[in-house]
Amino acid sequence: MATELLVLALGAVLLVVHIMLAGHFRTRQYGTDWNMGARDAEMPPLNPVAGRLLRAQENFQETLPVAVIALIGVVVAGKTSDLTAGAAWVWLIARVIYLPLYASGVPKVRTLVWAVATVAILLVLGVLLFG
Repeated sequence: MATELLVLALGAVLLVVHIMLAGHFRTRQYGTDWNMGARDAEMPPLNPVAGRLLRAQENFQETLPVAVIALIGVVVAGKTSDLTAGAAWVWLIARVIYLPLYASGVPKVRTLVWAVATVAILLVLGVLLFG
């Protein structure tokens, strides 16, 4: 299996972690009936940790499609290399680090880690488009 596909599969696992963590903390705040219900009622704002976990999940869901396109794209196009494999790992590791930083409310460093992940995946996208 191409490294880029392995990293992407692990990225899918990370998405599940995001979903489960955010869901767990929202359920802790709102209760099991909310979780199992239609969620139609207006709820009070999330506490800080639950809110940050939900925003981290949303951020990952916003950026994951770019990673999917870039990583699958280089595999399908036959453009994989040590550069794309390394950039894929940097993207994944940075996204793993990003989650606890965001959950903990760490400013600036969190943004720097996000930027590292973004540059790494843009590098793969650049190889797909121009390499």
